[in-house]
Amino acid sequence: FGDDRWALGAATLTITFLILVFSEITPKVIGAHHADRLALIVSYPLSTLLRMFYSVIWFINLFSRGLLRLLRLQPTEANGAAALSTEELRGMVLESRQYIPQAHRNILVNLFDLETITVEDVMTPRGAIEGIDLSDPIDVLRERIATSYHTRLPVHDGDSEQVIGVLHLRRLLGHAFDNDVTTDKIRELMVKPYFVPADTPLYSQIQFFQENRQRLALVVDEYGEMLGLVTLEDIIEELIGKFTTSTPESARRLRWGDDDSVIVDGSTNLRDLNRQLQLELPIDGPKTLNGLLLEYLQDIPETGLSVRIAGTPIEVIQTQDRRVKTARIFRTVARAAAA
Repeated sequence: FGDDRWALGAATLTITFLILVFSEITPKVIGAHHADRLALIVSYPLSTLLRMFYSVIWFINLFSRGLLRLLRLQPTEANGAAALSTEELRGMVLESRQYIPQAHRNILVNLFDLETITVEDVMTPRGAIEGIDLSDPIDVLRERIATSYHTRLPVHDGDSEQVIGVLHLRRLLGHAFDNDVTTDKIRELMVKPYFVPADTPLYSQIQFFQENRQRLALVVDEYGEMLGLVTLEDIIEELIGKFTTSTPESARRLRWGDDDSVIVDGSTNLRDLNRQLQLELPIDGPKTLNGLLLEYLQDIPETGLSVRIAGTPIEVIQTQDRRVKTARIFRTVARAAAA
């Protein structure tokens, strides 16, 4: 390169560039794209080199461990494959969009949340539970059973707060044809209700359903007050999304209208809103839209009141019995452009 003072700098930059391109970046890219094939090819020479330099490697490791002990650092032994944390696995799934379809990625990500999501997050609230009251006239009971969209109904006797059993409607089919549905027959066929704490993780609950061959549990708080009802279908839908409906009303999927807004019921679960509308409403507190609005405002809102929560504009359309019955959610310009 000559004796020019710039020669050494130019040579250093050139060699650095060549090393980075041909010794670092390019080989790693090729190795990442053809990992399996290249692993088979290089395994034989690498195995031979490891045997040849085993004593050198042993001495270097011995020296390194001694130095680490002087620094009071305990080296970890690598027994087999390195263990990955849940967050690392989640990141791998989210980054594999080129290889795994969106629906499959959602299922895998939801699996990681089974230990953190509780039955309270996916349950049907107490006010939305359909049941039968044995204190009603028998004609009312027969009509309610005949027109129910559910296969299992909670049973109470006068006090809606106290569930005394769960009735499987299939057990009544034969008696219904014989017009033999009576209060005593319902008491005979119903089974003992199963109660579960509100903070039970979904993973534990689905294990119980599987081991005991049950599909329904009543959710209670720490004082024993019933909060709602959770079924096996609720847990499965949390994993894979809506796949079945029990009532015509539940078949309506939330979709943005032409004016970039959607009207939702106040009892709608926040996790369902976030999933269906791609929102980011907080889910670490209240479980429903009504609860979120009441907590945010610290008061019963009036009709027409508008607020913005987590960047999402929400307008109260109707209130009833000290709760938000319906509300309108608006899609922001950024989310509309992303869609």
